Amino acid sequence: MQGAIQAIRSRGSFLKNAVLQHIRVVDPVMRPLVFSRFESVSPARLEENGFETTTISDILKAKGKGADGSWLWCTTDDTVYDAVKSMTHNNVGALVVVKPGEQKSIAGIITERDYLRKIIVQGRSSKSTKVGDIMTEENKLITVTPETKVLRAMQLMTENRIRHIPVINDKGMIGMVSIGDVVRAVVTEHREELDRLNKYIQGGY
Repeated sequence: MQGAIQAIRSRGSFLKNAVLQHIRVVDPVMRPLVFSRFESVSPARLEENGFETTTISDILKAKGKGADGSWLWCTTDDTVYDAVKSMTHNNVGALVVVKPGEQKSIAGIITERDYLRKIIVQGRSSKSTKVGDIMTEENKLITVTPETKVLRAMQLMTENRIRHIPVINDKGMIGMVSIGDVVRAVVTEHREELDRLNKYIQGGY
């Protein structure tokens, strides 16, 4: 995944340089016109709609409230069996964990990986083990804010080898995104940027 991040950044730099090279080799008679168009229109567009502008907030808005597990949760007192059953039913890989009666206060997170490593591999019973016994506790969580750039979130998830990351603001947890959400957002953003640069090269601006 780290390689993918570098590839995305490299592709962006390559294409932007291609635009500049296209301007450098243009007919000298046309150069003032092209530079004028590039300086007056393109930089503003590239700054406004350029690479790495998508934020976690954009992902949450696209997902919609409650979509893809953003608001799925269990309590520390629930059994691991019930938590895994909920993940399977909702087709998600992680649940937010809260304390009983305190839905807005995050206590941790439980993932498929926790189930495999701490229940299956250790031969424990999911029906007699509580979520609070195997979850990743709040003080160990890697989190992001709504303003975090998507590429930064991908970097955090890659460096820490996690596939789900809670989204926190000053009022508490507001959602959760997966590595799949982040990758889709990055791919979409850069596909749009490639289209913009291609149109610019072809004189679409």
